[in-house]
Parts: sequence; C-alpha cells; structure tokens
Amino acid sequence: MVPVRGFEGRKVAVFGLARTGLAAARALIAGGAQVALWDEKAAARDAAKAEGLPLEDLTTADWSDYAAIMLSPGVPLTHPTPHWTVEKAKASGVEIVGDMELFARAVNAAPEHKRPKVIAVTGTNGKSTTTALLGHICNVAGRDTRVGGNIGLGVLGLEDMHGGAVYVLEMSSYQLDLTSSLKADSAVLLNVSPDHLDRHGSMEGYVAAKRRILLNQGKGDTAVIGVDDPWGQRICTEVTAANRRTIVPISASKAMGRGVYALQGLLYDATGERAVEIVDLLRARSLPGRHNWQNAAAAYAAARGVGIPAEDAAEGLMTFPGLAHRMETVGHVGRVRFVNDSKATNTDAARQAMSSYPKFFWIAGGQPKAGGVEGLSDLFPRIEKAYLIGEAAPAFAQTLRGKAEFAECGTIATAVARAYADASASGQDAVVLLSPACASFDQFTDFEARGEAFRAAVESLGKLEAKGARA
Repeated sequence: MVPVRGFEGRKVAVFGLARTGLAAARALIAGGAQVALWDEKAAARDAAKAEGLPLEDLTTADWSDYAAIMLSPGVPLTHPTPHWTVEKAKASGVEIVGDMELFARAVNAAPEHKRPKVIAVTGTNGKSTTTALLGHICNVAGRDTRVGGNIGLGVLGLEDMHGGAVYVLEMSSYQLDLTSSLKADSAVLLNVSPDHLDRHGSMEGYVAAKRRILLNQGKGDTAVIGVDDPWGQRICTEVTAANRRTIVPISASKAMGRGVYALQGLLYDATGERAVEIVDLLRARSLPGRHNWQNAAAAYAAARGVGIPAEDAAEGLMTFPGLAHRMETVGHVGRVRFVNDSKATNTDAARQAMSSYPKFFWIAGGQPKAGGVEGLSDLFPRIEKAYLIGEAAPAFAQTLRGKAEFAECGTIATAVARAYADASASGQDAVVLLSPACASFDQFTDFEARGEAFRAAVESLGKLEAKGARA
C-alpha cells in the first residue's frame, strides 16, 4: 500500500467502505493517523469490523474531533444535494478529501529521488481501455508499473512508491472533484460528452471536473487532449494558450499539423518536424474501431510523455490483450459469438461497440441515463433484435417500437438464452452484443458484476448445448 502521512496522531473519518474506502483506511493507519470508519450499509460495516478496522457512527459523532474526512467517490459532493457527511464536514470546518488527493499528497511529500512518474487518464469514454493499454505499454518498456484508481485496485492499495515506478491511474469525474494536489507527468483527457449530469449539476460542472486532471501541470509535463469533440477542442485551445506544458492534441478522424492522430487505422506521430507513421492499428486485434484508435493515440502520446521509447509504445499497442468488459469476446456457441461490452454505461460508449458490427443481436438496459437510447436511432437498422433488461426496458421498448424488433426479458440470463435461440436460428455467423447503454445499479453492484453475469450465462448455455450434442 501507499502510506498516507501528514495526519500522524490525528483523527480522520472515512465514509464509504467499499474498495476505495477500505484501502484509504489502511493507508491512513499505516501513515500514523487514527481513523473512524462508517458506511450506511450494515454489510460494509461488518466487513470492516471483521478486518479489525475501527467503526464510529458519523451520524452522532463529534465532528470537531476530525482533521479530515476521506469521502468515497460515489458519495454526492454537491448534486443533486450534498450528502449529509458533506454538510456536517462543512459545518465543522473539516477538510473533505478523496483517495486520489491523499495519494497526490503522498507523492508531493516524497523526496525528489523517490517520486514516481504519474500518468492520469480521464474522459467520458475509453478511459479504462486507455489506462489498461498504458499499463501494458509501460510493462513492455520494462517499467515498474502500477495500474489502478477507478480501475482495478484503489490507488492507495497499490504497491508503495519509488523513483523508478510508474503509476497509471484512471480517474472519474467524481474522483477529480475531490482532488486538488495531483500533478500528473502525463495527463490524458480523451473526450467529453454529456454524462453524470445529475452529479455535477450541468454540463459546465461536468467539464470543470474533467479539466481538473490538468491542474498543477507545468514545464516538463505533458497534456494529451482529444480534439474530436467540441468540448475537447475548446479545452485544448484554452490550455495551449496558457503555454505552460507540452500539449499533444490527439485525433482519430483527422490529420493535424502537430499531435498524434490515426487515419484509416494508421497511427501517426506529428509531434516532431514531420508526421511519422508509427503502426497499423488494423493489425492490433484488441483495438478495433475508431474509438480504439483514439485510445491508442492517447496511450502512445502519454507514454512518450514519460519517456517510453516510440518502439516500445508501438509494440505495446500491437500486443495489448484487451480489457475485460469492453468489447470482450467471452465465448462462441456454434456460429454465435458473444461480446461483453458491459462497460458501456452510456449511449456514447454503446455507440462505439454497435458501430463495430454491421448486424447484431443487442442486449441493452439497466439503470437508464438521461435521454435513453434516442441518440442511437441511426444504428437501429443494424439491430437484428433487441433484448431489454432492467429498469430501462419499458422506456427502451417505447423508443424501439416500429424501428427494431425487441423483447422485454428482465434478466441477463433470459436475454442471453433468447438471443442465442434467435441468432442460432438464422443459420449464419452472428454476434450477440451486451452493450447496455445504462448504469448497472438496478440489478448489479457494478458493470463488472453485470459482465460476469453475462459471461456465466454464456458458459452455462455452452454447457447445455454441449450436453445436448452428446445426448
């Protein structure tokens, strides 16, 4: 773990006892702080208690005892309304921090020779793939690499730092809202489109949170900014005008006089005197589609920003094994291929997967986002049939009525079975695509659990088919 110092002998509250909160509690204790843990869920409190971590009911506690509160990123800071812990903290003058802020302070407090390189990645879509891809590239280059944050382990649960280490961190807008001291050696802002507006109050609030990944950068640091959307273009222009760091625009749709871009799958580095072709991404099996070309351009540029040689970055792009739950083939049954894109929690992410297949049987639904799936209407002709699950099923059915065939299925297991029956009956090679365009919290703890449920349903289906073939 990364011990968090600066609170020695003082009391720090920790609210939210999932992965992030528990890792932060352990790191604070390792740094000499006293901690008081709380969660509104009894099961989470029981898990912390079983580990020997001290609980304290923050609803009745004396908040003047606390030096700070470490807030898990899922807890509302400002919108729709501030959480009661936020109100109590502000009323008592208690500092509110997130785990990324604690990590940043640990890095900043370390002697110069012990400070690691930090690559931070955010964006509405593609950040998990880009983070995992960057971790792979750094490993290929022989760097001591730790990958975490909003993906995998909580940042404070990663191995402790040293001067030769590279931390590759995925950062959500929720985490960025609670971070003020992080200075990334390479900061990546992939793209910006409407998402999580209920938590940020407006598009402007959401964009402001995303821009925080560029805070504190200066000479010698690299800002990698996607310019394929209007918000990214605007941010890149404004940051370039500030002229304090190396700015690398990235694109997957156009050539640029300066930056890193992909055209028809060919990745070019135009950060020098002329554009140099780096690699043919059409040969990178785990990076299909224009959205992945943007991820590849960003990963290449960010890796170069921390000194990774171009040849190692190119090798990493070509050997990347892919990311679980993002356009991941989880199995074949007969001529039917099952693709797990559970990470697609909004329509922009679902669009990326849906655009990759000329025809598909679509499993969609869950906890809906604003606007539903109206924005995907241009892709409806590609849908052989839709299988709708979760809370969004009735609304999605209304949108699809008269435009694509559909069935309301309720659960993933039912949707997988019905989609397979229809796909196999076609007598052709077919794709069953789970790309929900929704959050997962109506039926699952997170998108990973949803993806695993899909995988389990496919495996169960495969076993039944195999058993039937032997009968």
